[in-house]
Amino acid sequence: MSGETSRALVLESFGTLPRLVTRPLPEPRPGHTLVRMLAAQVGHLDLNVVDGAFGILPDLPAVPGTTGCGIVLASDSHPEGRLVRINGKGLGLRRDGCWADHAVVPDAAVIAVADGTDPALACSFFSPAGTAWAAVHSVAAVRPGERVLVTGAAGAVGSLTVQVAARAGAEVIGVVGRQAKLDHVPAVAKAVLATELSAEAVGGPVDAVVDTVGGPVLRDALGLVRPRGRVALVGYTAGREFSVDLADFLLADVALLPVNLMTRGKEVAADAERLLAELAAGELNLPIEGYGPDRLPEATERLRTGEAVGRVVLDFS
Repeated sequence: MSGETSRALVLESFGTLPRLVTRPLPEPRPGHTLVRMLAAQVGHLDLNVVDGAFGILPDLPAVPGTTGCGIVLASDSHPEGRLVRINGKGLGLRRDGCWADHAVVPDAAVIAVADGTDPALACSFFSPAGTAWAAVHSVAAVRPGERVLVTGAAGAVGSLTVQVAARAGAEVIGVVGRQAKLDHVPAVAKAVLATELSAEAVGGPVDAVVDTVGGPVLRDALGLVRPRGRVALVGYTAGREFSVDLADFLLADVALLPVNLMTRGKEVAADAERLLAELAAGELNLPIEGYGPDRLPEATERLRTGEAVGRVVLDFS
């Protein structure tokens, strides 16, 4: 492979977007797998790293991208030609990640994917699928017949959470931040605008909330939960902070419960893989927007502004 070249998006300074460069093809080494990338996710975690706003940051220059999917080119542990997804072991955080034509990654970060799986789906399903399952079943413990409100219901996590909650037998209300996204809320839920969030709009108190956006939307949703209800906190795209009157909060008697996939990944892995099979079969739906690496500015802008529907993925195929 000597003399071959590969494209990579290289982050040179926090707070600026990575630059697309051509560099020598990385060399395989013991304990690592060389992967020809086909698709790589662009997530809010990745943007936090690019912005220098995450608790774990790489030494620069670095290639971002915490999750990807591709074909094994060389490995002592994984069959050549195998379709795999790669994630974990510090990828895109402590070491170069997936925003490149090729990546050399620790063998333990490589997970086999069924042949024929869409690479864009394979690289983007785990976080929304695992988070949705953990939020509905492990954290909020949703029971049949309960009323569940899901914020950010047209996003990747929110959309799958709506579907998983409905499958659990819940009556689901999906909340979105803009009119254009009402039609993207899964049909199993009643769709409501965040600006119109009220007990009347959602049909009375709810038993549980899965909040994927945080900020003022979370504050407003709290007031709709019945006493002894649960709120599962997933994300903060609408704001990392919100204020609450502690006296009112104590009277409301609502549990605020974090959903941290980093600590629950192994716990929900089998459930997420089962959801992947159902997504691949069309039994569940995860919207995905695809962009070439040269369109990274457009992709990140769509994600930052909340205009993107579902997952955002870079296509390296």
